[in-house]
Amino acid sequence: MVVKVIGAPYASCTRRVLACLIEKEVEFQIIPIDILKGEQKSPEFLKLQPFGVVPVVQDGDYTLYESRAILRYYAEKYKSQGTDLLGKTLEERGVVEQWLEIEGQNYHPPIYNLIVQLLFHPKLGAPVDDKVVKESEEKLEKVLDIYEERLSKNKYLGGDFFSLADLSHLPFTHYLVNDIGKGYMIRNRKHVNAWWDDISSRTSWKKVLQL
Repeated sequence: MVVKVIGAPYASCTRRVLACLIEKEVEFQIIPIDILKGEQKSPEFLKLQPFGVVPVVQDGDYTLYESRAILRYYAEKYKSQGTDLLGKTLEERGVVEQWLEIEGQNYHPPIYNLIVQLLFHPKLGAPVDDKVVKESEEKLEKVLDIYEERLSKNKYLGGDFFSLADLSHLPFTHYLVNDIGKGYMIRNRKHVNAWWDDISSRTSWKKVLQL
């Protein structure tokens, strides 16, 4: 059955889901939503996602939203198909879940603020809050120092295999490196840099960027 992905293919959280589906070799169809026009706030979309945020997936009669929940669902549903993104043991799964939580709770907030302030505010004609930028960069630097230590001992965040923990970092780190002039935050850290070059060169991510 073809999975319907309702969202903007250029939106970071949609890209996170698409990368997972490609890794798991799951057939999907994108139902585009123009978030710049606010279509995610329409009554029709709010029936599917009451918070008005993309993406939403429809898998037959089953509807799910929140990108990281979607990642977990498809990684488990198709565990024996495509790339194993969860690990082979319960202990490996625990470490993957740990770093997926770290991405969501520690990495995402400051990098999100940087992307919003330095990429989207200028496009929308909104002022850039230099204080938010400075504080967010400082927070992200501290997080990346912890990543550097972790990746000096492991090829990937979850261990010696690519997992959801790595995949979830792709969309926003792509903006950090390529669009807002903060790539040095990755490049100045030997092991983080090697990790980023590895995961961002995956075929799945290249396909996502072409959509």
